[in-house]
Amino acid sequence: MSRLPLALQTAFSHRNALKIISGIQNFDRESVKMVVQAADRGGATFVDIAADVELIAIAKANCSLPICVSSVEAHKLVEAVANGADLVEIGNYDSYYAQGRIFTAAEIIALTLETRALLPHTAISVTVPHTLPLDQQVTLAEKLEAIGADIIQTEGGTSSTPVHAGVLGAIEKASPTLAAAYAIGSAVSIPVLCASGLTSITAPMAIASGASGIGVGSAVNQLNDVVSMIATVRSLRESLGKAINSKVINQAVV
Repeated sequence: MSRLPLALQTAFSHRNALKIISGIQNFDRESVKMVVQAADRGGATFVDIAADVELIAIAKANCSLPICVSSVEAHKLVEAVANGADLVEIGNYDSYYAQGRIFTAAEIIALTLETRALLPHTAISVTVPHTLPLDQQVTLAEKLEAIGADIIQTEGGTSSTPVHAGVLGAIEKASPTLAAAYAIGSAVSIPVLCASGLTSITAPMAIASGASGIGVGSAVNQLNDVVSMIATVRSLRESLGKAINSKVINQAVV
């Protein structure tokens, strides 16, 4: 029996899951409130917030979506689930990279084992660090699936330095996480969520690369008002819809 909330099971099976991320170290209550409101009104599948009891309460009061919480400490994830979180994420490491912290495969495996032991019935998503070579990312993903991870999340936005503007720059920005989604998606049977550096331009590419959905953070949470955030979430939702429709059309032609 799946540990995933039903809404996520459905979205992953349709390969159009959309997660909006407020940030693992974003404890600004007003910011998180705006992000979850925008996710809800814009048509996201679920939201991802820092593992904090007050933020969970704010999220629950301002959206009807499943709530994922992120942390790199198992005890915080346990506390979050006890206070209403629907699933947990070991990941969204970008802010830690800026501080010089790098996560090893062994550390992530140990944290996943600890979290699974403490939360046997809760869905666990785990981000595979882009700091590992791609073949090691695949190996880690396979091990994470074997020890009970329910979702694998990719990343890579902070590792790319686009040299062009516009569409080409957006593709350059997304290329590391797209490559990881393709490689990992070919190796595991659990859903792969492609995240980090994605926009409405590259969202369809993530699905074409084998992902079952996308995770988007900065494209939404760095905006300054709810109206702009909602518009961005809707744009991402529409982009995913076009990707699925295109796939259906192509299959029909074949």
